[in-house]
Amino acid sequence: MKRSRFTEEQIIGILREQEAGIPVADLCRKHGLSSPTFYKWKAKYGGLDVSEARRLKALEDENAKLKRMLADSMLDNVALKDLLGKKVVTPAAHREAAAHLQSAYEMSERRACRVLGVDRTSVRYQATRPDDGALRDRLKALAQERRRFGYRRLHVMLRREGHAVNRKRVQRIYREEKLTVRRRGGRKRAIGTRRPLEIPLVANQRWSLDFVSDQMTDGRRFRILTVIDNCTRECLGLVADTSLSGRRVARELDAIILRRGRPETIVSDNGTEYTSNAILAWADDTGVGWHYIAPGKPQQNGFNESFNGRLRDELLNETLFRSLPHARAVLEAWRRDYNESRPHSKLGWLTPKAYAQALTGHSGRSAALVDGCSDRPIANPTNTSSDHQRTLVIAG
Repeated sequence: MKRSRFTEEQIIGILREQEAGIPVADLCRKHGLSSPTFYKWKAKYGGLDVSEARRLKALEDENAKLKRMLADSMLDNVALKDLLGKKVVTPAAHREAAAHLQSAYEMSERRACRVLGVDRTSVRYQATRPDDGALRDRLKALAQERRRFGYRRLHVMLRREGHAVNRKRVQRIYREEKLTVRRRGGRKRAIGTRRPLEIPLVANQRWSLDFVSDQMTDGRRFRILTVIDNCTRECLGLVADTSLSGRRVARELDAIILRRGRPETIVSDNGTEYTSNAILAWADDTGVGWHYIAPGKPQQNGFNESFNGRLRDELLNETLFRSLPHARAVLEAWRRDYNESRPHSKLGWLTPKAYAQALTGHSGRSAALVDGCSDRPIANPTNTSSDHQRTLVIAG
């Protein structure tokens, strides 16, 4: 509002001169003002003394200030409602939101930062990052190819390809491109302390078996026998069929032993295939100790349960199987990729095959660093004693 060049005292004095008998035209000519201004003053200050006029002026100024504050507050509320659908949690989002408020609501930078509750330095920050277009494109391609891989595993694969990039940069691009893997819901699990599984120190010290089921596009169901080496985490076999008996399990184990060697112990649940006479006879003939987990305790076969989760999440839930031969071909290709290409977080981001080779060629810290990305010992020292006999043992 334009400020008057006359003070309250001067205005009251001019009004008093008119009351003393001086014509309005002469007063206006004398003081250089228009007659409408004079009559406006008379309507506003007529009959008031100087102190009352000052009080009236102060009230008007305070009222105008309150109106401005109310208008600013209402504008801030409207601007915040405009940002409700946007996630303003990162510095980049803060800069984008501040620019939006300045352009859409003609706010100053200071006011936009006050509305958002952020520091002006974060809004003024100009990124000086190098061009990551090629890295971004490759990360998107890898994420499209490996849809269930998180940024840590993708970072390991990028490092393998020769990209000199740290994990935080990969994580930032991963979030900016909205590649986050949605976690699938699982069943609620009991909470409590459990004794951790002892990790075998050498390959073929302990294998574990389990079954996974799925169905084909025509609705027929089939089962998959999974065989895991608990030390190297290698998948030794993925056998798919509509029916897998104990005799078939024994035959598949014989085929694996021919190319890999005999295990000391095999761990499984109490399924009818594993407790059949065919398996009992096979264990006695081969001299392999067979350990059954306690009924209703799948965590005692945790290595295989974890592998089954990765198998279902990365392959079974992502693939439509047309027929049994198609399922067998896809499973074998995925098994090779799992053993030879997929980095394993519990093996210092080595592949199971590379970890097995490191076990035979090196020992200690240096083995975990071969083609790896983190410092991890080659094996955890555990109790070397074994309660597995060369006969069948039922866990109590």
